[in-house]
Amino acid sequence: MIRLMLLILIPLISFSANAQMQAGVEQEIALIKNTIQTAYVEGLQNEGDTIKINSGFHPGFELLIPSNDGKLEKYSLTAWKAKVKASLASGKLPRKDEEKISVKFLFVDVTGDAAVAKFEFYVGQKLAYMDYQFLYKFWDGWKIVSKIFHKY
Repeated sequence: MIRLMLLILIPLISFSANAQMQAGVEQEIALIKNTIQTAYVEGLQNEGDTIKINSGFHPGFELLIPSNDGKLEKYSLTAWKAKVKASLASGKLPRKDEEKISVKFLFVDVTGDAAVAKFEFYVGQKLAYMDYQFLYKFWDGWKIVSKIFHKY
């Protein structure tokens, strides 16, 4: 009788643990998407809001850009924020409605405190880039630490 009960209970316990783990992963994915939407899309791309940018980017962030000579150029968050500041001063930011950036998430993969998000990047209605952003979870939440992309 005990053996029969164990045969029934062990799969139920295992199913419950897996369901709880999946719920935790789904919650982390939602937090990651929110970080990207707030810091990258709204803060960096559409509004130029440094508070939003700083909330979701790690200070050591680097955008990696392949050059024509086969080298890899690194673009820092500091340089990007300087560009945002210049865009605000010149009136390029905040973006007008028809120029606003939006994203469509294709997947977010999470393993512990590391994650990658792949998403389409639109300028208005036009698909402009395929982005891959890499994130780590720190004591104060998920932070974007690196980005690579494909330009269409």
